[in-house]
Amino acid sequence: MPRATFPTALGRCAITWHEGGLTSFSLPEALPRSDDTAEAPPEIAALITRAQRHLAGQPEDFADLNYDFSEVGEFHRRVLRATLAVKSGRTATYGEIAAAIGEPPAASRAVGAALGANRWPLLIPCHRVTGADGRMTGFSGPGGIETKTRLLAIEGACLL
Repeated sequence: MPRATFPTALGRCAITWHEGGLTSFSLPEALPRSDDTAEAPPEIAALITRAQRHLAGQPEDFADLNYDFSEVGEFHRRVLRATLAVKSGRTATYGEIAAAIGEPPAASRAVGAALGANRWPLLIPCHRVTGADGRMTGFSGPGGIETKTRLLAIEGACLL
């Protein structure tokens, strides 16, 4: 699968894709690899520009992208799609995501597990999902909760 790394205001990110869609996105600090593509196709180059703008403080909405969910289970797919509805500057709780997909509050932990396996952090905004009391909980991306909080601050989310 082609992969490109690129600089952002937070550090070097990476994206992988194939003809079926985007297969992953890596937050900083993604290390360049010898097999990285030197020149991304126009649609990937445009996405890279959007990600750079977003991380520089100009929020973008990535719900329009073609994600390759072929290796993602149905429950996780539903969670990821519901998370795409949480717009920049806003947050939702794990319970709210569960409710959005027709699951009971007890599914909150399963929602958290699905978001912890998110292959497209930032693009599918798992960082916008918080604990029921607004606490910053679980973020599997590099930098953990510090990165989650930083992404929310970039987007202008109310953190208190």
